[in-house]
Amino acid sequence: ADRSMLDILLFRTPGGDPERVRESQRRRNADVSLVDEVIKLDEEWRKCRNALDGLRFELNRAQDKMKPFYKEKKPVPPELTAEKVACDEKIASMATEEAALIEKRDKTLGMIGNLVHDSVFVSNNEDDNPVVRTHGEFASEDWMLPHIDLVQMAAMADTAKGADVAGNRGYFLTGAGVLLNQALVQYGVQFLLSKGYTPMQTPFFMNQSIMGKVAQLAQFDEELYKVSGEGDDKYLIATSEQPICAYHLNEWLEPKHVPRRLAGVSTCFRKEAGSHGRDQLGIFRVHQFEKIEQFVVTSPDADDSWSEHERMLANSEDFYKSLGIPYRVVNIVSGALNDAAAKKYDLEAWFPGSKAHRELVSCSNCTDYQSRRLNCRYGVPASKDGKKEFAHMLNSTLTATERTICCIVENYQTPIGIRVPDVLVPFMGGMTLIPFEVPFNPKAAKKPAKLVHHVPSAQELQEHDSGKAALDAYLQSHGVAATLTAALNELAALRPADPIAALAAILAQKRPVASSGDASSGDAASASDGKLDEAAL
Repeated sequence: ADRSMLDILLFRTPGGDPERVRESQRRRNADVSLVDEVIKLDEEWRKCRNALDGLRFELNRAQDKMKPFYKEKKPVPPELTAEKVACDEKIASMATEEAALIEKRDKTLGMIGNLVHDSVFVSNNEDDNPVVRTHGEFASEDWMLPHIDLVQMAAMADTAKGADVAGNRGYFLTGAGVLLNQALVQYGVQFLLSKGYTPMQTPFFMNQSIMGKVAQLAQFDEELYKVSGEGDDKYLIATSEQPICAYHLNEWLEPKHVPRRLAGVSTCFRKEAGSHGRDQLGIFRVHQFEKIEQFVVTSPDADDSWSEHERMLANSEDFYKSLGIPYRVVNIVSGALNDAAAKKYDLEAWFPGSKAHRELVSCSNCTDYQSRRLNCRYGVPASKDGKKEFAHMLNSTLTATERTICCIVENYQTPIGIRVPDVLVPFMGGMTLIPFEVPFNPKAAKKPAKLVHHVPSAQELQEHDSGKAALDAYLQSHGVAATLTAALNELAALRPADPIAALAAILAQKRPVASSGDASSGDAASASDGKLDEAAL
């Protein structure tokens, strides 16, 4: 299959810089000998091409000798005919050899990664990824649950039925899970519109020959699903980056056309063969998911693509800031870069229930690595300077929505349900709380029984009958009355260490004397003398 590649002129001397390519391979912890193999094959190909040009010159000379005989309609001498036939045979043989050499050279060239940018930290261990910056606090509480439990408790997904129907990592989004997923898609598109992007919904599958121009060889084995049918084989896309790349096949972009900023909208499909055993439960790592992607094409001039790279990262950061998600940005080490990327940032969000950072965004500058394979040129077509330039291409996740859902439910969990981030409320029909349909039960998740930290206000509960009913049922299971407006407001202000005991104390203060004249109730209230049990606080 055709693959992306570097400029062959880099490998030639004088004029090129093969040592720069070798150093880049060393930084990637990749095979440096490929550079010398390309140089060797390129030299053999150029010698073969020169020899072929010489044979074609001899053929033209032989044909020139024969022209007078044709013109005078005389028989061509046998020795001239033999000379031409010999040239034809040599040319045919040499052309076959030349085609084999160029194919082998370009195949080897396609195995060499893009030139690693000097700002990339050199290491082969992702634990060494330098942290560029952080946002928010990476706090957690013992009572917090992971997304695997929360999504089930809120009836947002059914992974058991999904596995029955679709196999490993299959799932159905249900109820509020569908609404939250669609809200993220709609908000993501609107967010990028406000940043000057043009939305583009892509095909979900691509012809094999075209996919070969935008996907790495390893992706065919570990990532891409093959679709068989009439005509050419097709592959399901793993990201909208792939069809948007291919959209620029054989395109010539003038300066007035760039930067071209596109917001890719698609469902994505990945085999995840290289992730066997990782994240088997839940909807964090699945075979099918929705994604909003940033894709930008720039000029190759100066630092145009590098400033755009930072801008794209800032967009993704602003998106997660608007969702109220804590995160850190890391600069991916050289040994972990994919072949096309010269530099890559990851945004890793904080998952308090899992007590871990998880990747939500990858933001890459691929410079001209992809555009060369696609022949996506840059410049003025009528230019007479003869300079052949290729556009630069960049890509960045904005949101892979199922992963973002996992992050939201962990960061916005309460004992009665999942609060909806403010920016998503308009896209959720005004819904601000997704109530649990299964009681909040930390013991089932093998968590300590310290249950309540976030306490909704009375106003919040009044807006959500289902949330109020869920809280009433929860508190009734602890033997507490359900008319709680004043008590909840006090509790929300106090934020006690042991909310259940504190709530019981507050209710004991506010409990009216029984109509039967039961003195024990009144005595208990009097004994408290308006003070809460200090142990509860």
